[in-house]
Amino acid sequence: MNKKKQHSFGRLIQYLFLHYQIQLIATIICIVISSFASTIGTIFIQRLIDECIIPGVNQGFEPVAGKFTSILITMGLIYICGVIASLTYNQIMAMVSQGTLKNFRNDMFDKMQTLPIKYFDTNAHGDIMSTYTNDADAIRQFIGQSIPTLIQSILSVTVMFLTMLYYSIWLTFVVMLVIFFMLKIAKKLGSTTATFMIKQQKSLAKEEGFIEEMMQGMKVVKVFCHEDENKEAFKKLNEQLFKDGEKANQNGNVLMPILGNVGNLMYVLLAVVGGIMVYLKTPNLSLTGISIVSIGIIVSFLGMSRQLSQTIGQASMQVSMIAMGLAGATRIFELLDEQPEEDHGYVTLVNAKKDLNGNLIETKEKTEMWAWKHPHQDGTTTLTELKGDVRLEDVDFGYVPEKLVLDNVSLFAKPGQKIAFVGATGAGKTTITNLINRFYDIWEGKIRYDGINISKIKKPDLRSSLGVVLQDVNLFTDTVLENIRYGRLDATDEECMAAAKLANADDFITRLPDSYQTMLTGNGSSLSQGQRQLISIARAAVADPPAMILDEATSSIDTRTEALIQTGMDNLMKGRTVFVIAHRLSTVKNSDAIMVLDHGKIIERGSHESLIEQKGTYYQLYTGAFELE
Repeated sequence: MNKKKQHSFGRLIQYLFLHYQIQLIATIICIVISSFASTIGTIFIQRLIDECIIPGVNQGFEPVAGKFTSILITMGLIYICGVIASLTYNQIMAMVSQGTLKNFRNDMFDKMQTLPIKYFDTNAHGDIMSTYTNDADAIRQFIGQSIPTLIQSILSVTVMFLTMLYYSIWLTFVVMLVIFFMLKIAKKLGSTTATFMIKQQKSLAKEEGFIEEMMQGMKVVKVFCHEDENKEAFKKLNEQLFKDGEKANQNGNVLMPILGNVGNLMYVLLAVVGGIMVYLKTPNLSLTGISIVSIGIIVSFLGMSRQLSQTIGQASMQVSMIAMGLAGATRIFELLDEQPEEDHGYVTLVNAKKDLNGNLIETKEKTEMWAWKHPHQDGTTTLTELKGDVRLEDVDFGYVPEKLVLDNVSLFAKPGQKIAFVGATGAGKTTITNLINRFYDIWEGKIRYDGINISKIKKPDLRSSLGVVLQDVNLFTDTVLENIRYGRLDATDEECMAAAKLANADDFITRLPDSYQTMLTGNGSSLSQGQRQLISIARAAVADPPAMILDEATSSIDTRTEALIQTGMDNLMKGRTVFVIAHRLSTVKNSDAIMVLDHGKIIERGSHESLIEQKGTYYQLYTGAFELE
């Protein structure tokens, strides 16, 4: 076991005791009782043979009847206690394993909510999903099956070994020789099985990720007739999964039969050696001294050898489950150990109003005025009215250290202005909006919001002040009304409907089968792309943010639909600072300022009219001399 898995094992045990200390202690007690009950029975078998059966054959049954009955009743009570203990700990461990999975999934989901966008941009979604399914299920088997089996096996082997020494050191030595070879075989086949089980788990994660990706992109697959290529790609992944699973099961399935046959050889060997010792009346060395080997001792040894080989076989079968469980725990703990999104901001966004003297004061009631609340070290606070003045000063940024995406970018948006970004794909348009939202932090320079460095503003408050409409719409499995309300959870039904009317979405929503109560599934697959975008715009409208970012918001909407929503969009943007990213230059003509980006630099800026007069890049784009990529 490498250090990483050892660390994961320790953390997993600690995690279990943190949540289920009493249940685990009760389980251990029950396992001890069950192990002793299954092992101590062999002692009573020896007593039955040597003290009851053999004397009964020679002297008759009546002299030993009382002792015979007493031993049987004692054995029965011990076995009943063992059965009750076994049932109890299995029930407890079923509850513990399922409860642990619930806690893990809660912790993982809570952690995911704190992770930066970068994590989801750099990790396959199918691979992340695999931690909730494959890895969690591997831990369930490890907790519910492997740990109890291992504890019981260790206890049983220990008790049987001591019992064997109590009866005969010579016969115990024979057993130890055979057990040595059994452990060698188990280690070899078990480690190989574990290796391929882990590979199988990883292959399964890749296959699930591929299937999820194909399901999401099935329309694209159909459009480009990529079915055959997908089949081949899937067959390769499935073939690798088959090979890993085949090798894992081949090694795992032969382990038990091999150990079983070695156990049979041990059984025969003990019978032969024990028979010779009885026949020759060989002095028997035991923990109680030197005596003669009895038939009862031989029978007890045979029973213990059978039980011992089965116990070792069962424990060996858990090796692969343990490896998979620890691998799953390692992946889950890696997710839980991911660095959360850092937020060192202390400036918050509050509702504000002006008192009779015209001074800005904080209020709990919802107003149309917002303010930045700036605490100071002396315990005082100052309020700065949120006007929507956004400025980038000499900003440098790249998603990876070796590639600069924005190079010394400076721009400003005065309150209420509409600023448009145009340029080829990869020029840095969306990157600027990502930085304003603080999805990523800049390398150099500053971004100021109403004169405040955005690094000082708490991220939730910063993002609450910015409404975002993205090109890629995400609708959740819920009603149309609740999808609109997602923009502001305390919005009333009337406010949600008013937002839909503002975005001109009310007309098509009321024509749906259940109007605003229509259930959406599959990311709103029953709606057209334009309709989904309208709901997204209504969602931003109900949030009623002081500033807006429209990232290709109308790129998926036809010309007629665009004309329908333009008035609503203008109403939505009125009095707000708005950043617009658009390939359709017709949508940015009325912008206060247009920024033309190329390879991370602003090469032109100005109004539509002034840029046309310059007859530069924007002019050529607008007149069709060349097109955006």
